[in-house]
Amino acid sequence: MELIELFKQYLTVERQYSDKTIKAYLEDIHEFQDFLNETGTKSDLQLVDRFDVNVYMSYLFDKHLERSSISRKVSSLRAFYRFLVKNELINKNPFELIQLKKQSNKLPHFFYEKEMNILFDTVYEATGAQSLRNIALLEVLYGTGIRVSECANLKWTDIDFSMQTILVLGKGNKERYVPFGRYAKDALHRYQKEEWEPLLEQYRQNHNFVFVNHYGKPITPTGIEYVLNQVIQKSSLTGKIHPHMLRHSFATALLNNGADLRTVQELLGHASLSTTQIYTHVTKEKLQESYRKFFPRSTDS
Repeated sequence: MELIELFKQYLTVERQYSDKTIKAYLEDIHEFQDFLNETGTKSDLQLVDRFDVNVYMSYLFDKHLERSSISRKVSSLRAFYRFLVKNELINKNPFELIQLKKQSNKLPHFFYEKEMNILFDTVYEATGAQSLRNIALLEVLYGTGIRVSECANLKWTDIDFSMQTILVLGKGNKERYVPFGRYAKDALHRYQKEEWEPLLEQYRQNHNFVFVNHYGKPITPTGIEYVLNQVIQKSSLTGKIHPHMLRHSFATALLNNGADLRTVQELLGHASLSTTQIYTHVTKEKLQESYRKFFPRSTDS
């Protein structure tokens, strides 16, 4: 069986990665294979050595790709060759020693509390088709910090209204429970009874997905992003919104109000605490508040 196909089976069966993640891995490997064929260096992936890798790295940098893109490609190829070594298909991983200097972490984009209030005012004041869905969508995304893919895959059977928790299926098919508050609970109840049920009956849909489009079919992550951008356009805020910004805002609000990093890690579903540490920044208001409170020479009095 072809090496890439074997690797695909490994990612699917053993690692249980999503289709999107697997597709990204395979695209990076096929791109490397195309490079080898076009340059005439080697056609067999098992014969690649450190020299071939260095030539490929030069090629990537010459294309002026973002460092994050190059890092992802290297990561995919390193994983691929690690798999080949593990299965004794090659002796040495040619990408093992390739390291890119880490970029300084950029602060994640998030909404301040006043901006979130503007967004909520906008959706609560709206009327018309699927206005209740939009309220529930914003309440759930901001109130739980779940990923947009997790939100799109959310089913009513995942929601425990009595305990006010959601069973979320995250990356790598890892499950976690995330609590939600009264606002999200009320919004979901009203949306289910007044919009979701009539819409599915109208279009004769038979499924259990929570968030749907105007035909009653499960909404996609792209559809969620479109809905949120429509909300932004109707508000007084400027710019574009990505669903991940609500996740950032959720984490920022927790940390600024005293939550510990481990709790935030658990709620966000991060496998590593280092991933969560990007959220340890605080807002300008919080910095000013702490400075005035704890630094003796911050005021004239």
